[in-house]
Amino acid sequence: MLHYKKIAIVLSLIAFMVVGMAATKPLDEKPKRNLKVLPKDISHEDLDKVMGGFKAALGVKCNFCHVASKDSSSHHLDFASDEKPEKDIARHMMRMTAKINKKYFSFNKDDKGNTIPAVSCITCHRGDPHPEVK
Repeated sequence: MLHYKKIAIVLSLIAFMVVGMAATKPLDEKPKRNLKVLPKDISHEDLDKVMGGFKAALGVKCNFCHVASKDSSSHHLDFASDEKPEKDIARHMMRMTAKINKKYFSFNKDDKGNTIPAVSCITCHRGDPHPEVK
């Protein structure tokens, strides 16, 4: 009888461990990306630099363009979501400035031959998320 109790306890512990491991999120899971204008293979560090430039140029925080995660237990942003229209506006503005730089400032190159953008977010925004139109 004691032998069956030991087996039952060991099996119960194994079952709890399996359920616990299945319920946890893998640590090596990469965050989802939804890049439509920026290069798909951009490094995490370069992506952070670009987003930091947006924050500085517009005087905003990440939640200006990114929505909160639908997971109520998480206080993180859902960077892949396109729910906020500001994110699509940012994409449009990125395409617009790239087109302006290519058409009017393509001569402006660094020592590696890469075009140095003369027009960027800060050109018009100057720390204001909604610059005045004149």
